[in-house]
Amino acid sequence: MPRYTSISRSFFSSQEFGPGGLLGNGVECWRGYYQSLRPTQMGLSLNIDVSATAFYKAQPVIDFTVEYLNVNASKRLSDQERIKLKKALNGVRVETTHRRGISIRYKITGLTSAPLNDLTFDQDGIRVSVVQYFRQQYNYSLKYTHWPCLQAGNASRPTYLPMEVCNIAKGQRYTSKLNEHQVRNILRLACERPAQREERTLGVLKKNNYTADDYAGEFGIKVNQQLALVDARVLPAPKLKYHDSGKEKVCNPSVGQWNMINKRMVDGGSIKHWACLTFASRINPNEIGRFCGDLVMMCNSIGMQVNTQPCVQIKKARQDDVEAAIRDIHGHSSQVLAQKGLTGQHLELLIIILPDMSGSYGMIKKLCETELGVITQCCAPKNVMKGGKQFLENLALKINAKVGGRNTVLEDALNRRIPLLTDVPTIVFGADVTHPPPGEGLAPSIAAVVASMDWPQVTKYKCLVSSQGHRVEIINDLFTEVRDPVKGIVRGGMIRDLLVSFKKSTGHKPCRIIFYRDGVSEGQFSQVLLYEMDAIRKACASLEEGYLPKVTFVVVQKRHHTRLFPENHRDRDQTDRSGNILPGTVVDTTICHPSEFDFYLCSHSGIQGTSRPAHYHVLFDENGFSADALQTLTYNLCYTYARCTRSVSIVPPAYYAHLGAFRARHYIEDDISEQGSSTGTSRTYDQSVPVKQLPRIKEKVQQFMFYC
Repeated sequence: MPRYTSISRSFFSSQEFGPGGLLGNGVECWRGYYQSLRPTQMGLSLNIDVSATAFYKAQPVIDFTVEYLNVNASKRLSDQERIKLKKALNGVRVETTHRRGISIRYKITGLTSAPLNDLTFDQDGIRVSVVQYFRQQYNYSLKYTHWPCLQAGNASRPTYLPMEVCNIAKGQRYTSKLNEHQVRNILRLACERPAQREERTLGVLKKNNYTADDYAGEFGIKVNQQLALVDARVLPAPKLKYHDSGKEKVCNPSVGQWNMINKRMVDGGSIKHWACLTFASRINPNEIGRFCGDLVMMCNSIGMQVNTQPCVQIKKARQDDVEAAIRDIHGHSSQVLAQKGLTGQHLELLIIILPDMSGSYGMIKKLCETELGVITQCCAPKNVMKGGKQFLENLALKINAKVGGRNTVLEDALNRRIPLLTDVPTIVFGADVTHPPPGEGLAPSIAAVVASMDWPQVTKYKCLVSSQGHRVEIINDLFTEVRDPVKGIVRGGMIRDLLVSFKKSTGHKPCRIIFYRDGVSEGQFSQVLLYEMDAIRKACASLEEGYLPKVTFVVVQKRHHTRLFPENHRDRDQTDRSGNILPGTVVDTTICHPSEFDFYLCSHSGIQGTSRPAHYHVLFDENGFSADALQTLTYNLCYTYARCTRSVSIVPPAYYAHLGAFRARHYIEDDISEQGSSTGTSRTYDQSVPVKQLPRIKEKVQQFMFYC
């Protein structure tokens, strides 16, 4: 029996436990806790959970600049460095140090373009330099006069603040995107095994001493000092079908994972024409050749049919002109195929070894998927050098999915034994909306919808994406009607297009729709259901009069603070290798909604830290799913994720929609950076500004799972 502690979002104390460690670039990890009250089947429950987030490190602005930009304090900043620093400090509060015993707090609004020693202002009708003013007024000799000045206030009446007299105020949350190094650090610092997390949570409960709380006593509230004990069950793992030519035709996963030993892909893809382009300066071309040979050998050994030789020679290019190099090898490949008389055939896969410096991935995907129409597989140089069978195997799984193959399928799906899925043609949708990071006030939100294209197997998903208003959660383009002066009313939208694609792919029109919607908070349930269900209905009716397939609408939530702990951490029958609850653990009583259809499902095996179960909330169900049927279906689908031989934490269609939305963001953010340098405040979004439209994905790419 697992034990449970839960959390909502009403209170956050960032300084309860203090800093947990440095993340780099002037950012540090702080631990705190959330607590709130919420109604459940057991009545009123107190939800407590430990949390960690990133804060600006309290330090001199000079030290932050040196660390963030990795520069020498004795040299001037370039324009590029100044702009980067301006974005990093915009909205950050600083405290002055040049007045003895007096510290004034300011909010940074900008950075001067001129260095400090060139700045002057009007004082009683006389032009005075900032350096001179500080010397006369405060007897303070400024040292870093070659650096720009912080600016507070507005543009008409700015307040100049030399960097060296300012400290970043403590307690400011860092809301920008963290870079790879910072993400690794925060995961390491915040990672706690289940037993440690349970102990820390109970420590918070003991420290707060609710039994002595006057307000709780006033209302007669008493708080149990132990975690709530709830009933749970562990669903059995499904059997997976592989190709009959392999030694192992059927696989029984163990604790949420398995491997490809003695197995061959159930439906291996075919690649006749591929090429490789490398930008890695430190890797010898011969090593790249060996890597490509090993990768092709791995693909062929587990069931694909890949030409052993590239259609053009492996090419090494400079890192300063990635786009030209990609266009060149794509054009060269087309010429070679034409010269061989292979008309109508094209480059099917381009393997790209990324540059040593990060930042070009988004541009590569945008160029290849929206302009050239070629599937790409990018590899980091460090992974190419490390290589290894496991890496090549995972890469082969991704490539197979990208070129139209299937890695594995549920045996029960092939044998038509999954209730309310395989009895009649059923389409499974996944939908998600991703929003721009704080500070990107003009950037649109990106909606992605995927749908299964291979009933009854339900493993291939086509993805459509669209842009919409800034931080708009409801998906606008599920169904559209446009009045054309010639054609009249033209109906379209992502749902309609995917239903048409399903009919073309399977030869059947869907009789049932299962719609997994990711990223919706409880406060948006009614609004999203009302609008998006209406769009689904209109999309179906626009295809055929009276066409109304039954719909089940399920919201998938991961951003919650519910945690499930095994009753006995030492009982290996209740835990996986990391000490977490077993994959397949379902809780649908006690801590769930008193009257609605929801459940918690931990569908994955924990790797590090404490597993977070997914919360599934059924908002609408015409198909009459029982709790057992929907829970089993959802859990079984988690074993069909194409990119690895593990069950995943949320149902794959929702996962794929998430990947598709993030991929599409690369198409419109030309300056997207993997260094995490956006501002800490958000500008006001102007509703009159038209939404920036996404470039159209080439059909040669969109028909496959290019987003994997």
